Amino acid sequence: MKNKKFWVWRNQADKNAPEARVLELNGTIASESWFDDDVTPQMFKDELFAGEGDITVWINSPGGDCIAASQIYSMLMDYKGNVTVKIDGIAASAASVIAMAGTTVLMAPTALLMIHNPATMAFGDHNEMQKAIEMLSEVKESIINAYELKTGLSRAKLDHLMEDETWMNAKKAIELRFADGMLEDEKKMSADVGAYQFSSKQVENALLNKITEKTQVSEPKKVELEVTGRSVDELMDRLNLMKY
Repeated sequence: MKNKKFWVWRNQADKNAPEARVLELNGTIASESWFDDDVTPQMFKDELFAGEGDITVWINSPGGDCIAASQIYSMLMDYKGNVTVKIDGIAASAASVIAMAGTTVLMAPTALLMIHNPATMAFGDHNEMQKAIEMLSEVKESIINAYELKTGLSRAKLDHLMEDETWMNAKKAIELRFADGMLEDEKKMSADVGAYQFSSKQVENALLNKITEKTQVSEPKKVELEVTGRSVDELMDRLNLMKY
């Protein structure tokens, strides 16, 4: 069973942890069969609904089983808390479908998102080949449903993007509304805020120092005038002496 687990939970054990629950999806989505396996989907569902609160889902996957991706997408959509998807490497093919379940989808500046037509392997006569074509067409339409719900793009536009196997960097994904924003460097943001606060305080202190300096200069002059100055009576006595 271990080789089937392509997901890892963080902060899952402690339900009282202040941090949000974190789910990491790395590598191929269901490297072994998920379609005929009742255990793996149920295991993922049990772990997902074992806790409460918001979830952060980190995705770095080239894709994989579209059936598995569809079920994971549906489970995340059904989850009551907010789901923040963070793509730090790549979310391609089936992994891009899972990303669409995010209440908010964020991408690293260097991350990539890719969408394309679904593919399969088939053998048999022309009837079997036709069935495979029809099946792929329906799978594509189901995937477009997820893309359309997230992006608001027309089905014709999405069909064209999938036909062309479209690769998107963070900016293009945001432009096409597959993503909501870019991951930012919180350390840099904190440093910038701190520098701004320091500069503001420095300006305030400089202004106060100037006001203090002016007050200190004017006060001695005032005191000196009061000490060396003469009253009107003294001046009158001086003038009376000059008369004689």
